[in-house]
Amino acid sequence: MTDRLTRRDWLKMAGAAGVVAGLPPWATRNPPSVPHFAPRARRVVYLFQSGGPSQVDLFDYKPGLARLHGKDLPPSVKGTQRVTGMTAGQSRFLVNAPIRPFRRHGESGRWVSDLLPHTAGIVDELCVLKAVHTEAINHDPGITLINTGTQQVGKPSLGAWLSYGLGTANRDLPAYVVLISQGTGKKPGQPIFARLWGSGFLPSEHQGVRLRPGRNPVAYLSDPPGIDRATRRDMLDDLAELNARRATVTGDAETRARIAQYELAYRMQRSIPDLTDLSNEPDHVFDLYGPDARKPGTYAANCLLARRMLERDVRCVQLFHRGWDQHKLLRRNLTNQCRDTDQASAALVIDLKRRGLLDDTLVVWGGEFGRTVYSQGGLDAGRDHHGRCFSMWLCGGGIKPGIDHGETDDFSYNVVSGGMHVNDLNATILHCLGIDHDRLTFAFQGLDQRLTSVEPRAPVHSLLA
Repeated sequence: MTDRLTRRDWLKMAGAAGVVAGLPPWATRNPPSVPHFAPRARRVVYLFQSGGPSQVDLFDYKPGLARLHGKDLPPSVKGTQRVTGMTAGQSRFLVNAPIRPFRRHGESGRWVSDLLPHTAGIVDELCVLKAVHTEAINHDPGITLINTGTQQVGKPSLGAWLSYGLGTANRDLPAYVVLISQGTGKKPGQPIFARLWGSGFLPSEHQGVRLRPGRNPVAYLSDPPGIDRATRRDMLDDLAELNARRATVTGDAETRARIAQYELAYRMQRSIPDLTDLSNEPDHVFDLYGPDARKPGTYAANCLLARRMLERDVRCVQLFHRGWDQHKLLRRNLTNQCRDTDQASAALVIDLKRRGLLDDTLVVWGGEFGRTVYSQGGLDAGRDHHGRCFSMWLCGGGIKPGIDHGETDDFSYNVVSGGMHVNDLNATILHCLGIDHDRLTFAFQGLDQRLTSVEPRAPVHSLLA
């Protein structure tokens, strides 16, 4: 088959970086000179909390809110900022104090809500970002922006950019894997669309692969009755030869990507059942992640699966957990949502550290925006969307542990210092993996496209250990 390749193809392959033994060169071809510098992390796990976790109730402690509970938010605080249509018509914007007390934890003495007792136990491992901000005010634009760098649909996701830039470190598993779970804070939660882990204009081999709970974790992966491994191998060899001939004639990158995807799927038929079989996990590991860890498809089970993928060198694992959109029933729903996620999130960090994986694994926790300090409806009814400032956390992967970054005003409504746009966050994530966000580009529609869009953005170096 190789004697049919053109001289240009051979030159491209010879200059490719990051080739994994046994894969066609185009399956792992990287942009030139990536990584751009020594990486602090080899892999990333993104615990995406879809719906907008309330920074007011979880991480951004404002002691003065207790005495202001039920009073009007000062007009000078809200100013002329846009609010959603769900609260724009309210005659009053009543300050709603946190629903549970905050306490100091760890050697750093940092404030964490009683809603997150397990996260409080690892607070000295975390870098809490308190002044993240976004211009998006509704869920779909917000989730699209933080995952792809723009509110416009059709752009590559963070995981796809990492796959394109760094390739794969495990020939038997995808470079980018996605897991989805539904919490009890709001049912159903906001929709999660497949384009959020799509490859956009990048070659399709870089899109994320979603694993589902149950007997068939990947759709259409199993062979039909009557097809054994030898037969499948013969079929793929013949198909690869035909596709390679066509690719030589047309130069179509998608044809080459299809060859690589067929080969990966063939190997995944053996690697995925081993990955998703939790029967060899000891009881103390299930106890660490909590009782839901034994229930396929839960957030806890997905966190445990994420650890198994990370130790197999999957480049990017992203968990989407729905249910954080507490517009009503704030006390009940936010309490339930924290109970769904708190123990497993902390367990993943603890488990990675015990296994020596935390130092070179970047862990990211957060959603698309935060929540308002004022109540939507009556007091304790709910909170509206708030993108002006919200909290996320990072740990491992070269991030300074035990620090806070950024400050908000006394109402957790505006950034006072250390503001971090979501694309500054994306630039920082790329930097931890050895990538200069300005130099990881792809020519499309007349532009050198990048994850962090076209506006000037920069990694926040003060977060780095």
